Amino acid sequence: MYRLITIYEWLLIIYALLSWAPDLRNSQVGRIIGQLSRPFLSIFDRLPLQFAGLDFTIVVAIIALNCIQRLLLMIF
Repeated sequence: MYRLITIYEWLLIIYALLSWAPDLRNSQVGRIIGQLSRPFLSIFDRLPLQFAGLDFTIVVAIIALNCIQRLLLMIF
């Protein structure tokens, strides 16, 4: 489970980097990454996380995943 969360964190980072290259986001791989990451990111879309033209949704999502990961490590 720990590795799965880490892989998903990297997927979110790749999704954020794809925003710098719109052509890559529209590619087949970019669409797959978007389909995998958008459901989790949509949880945070309602929060006011856009400041000065920057979107910090992915940062908050990664922090949430880290908290979940640590909670799972303490439980198991």
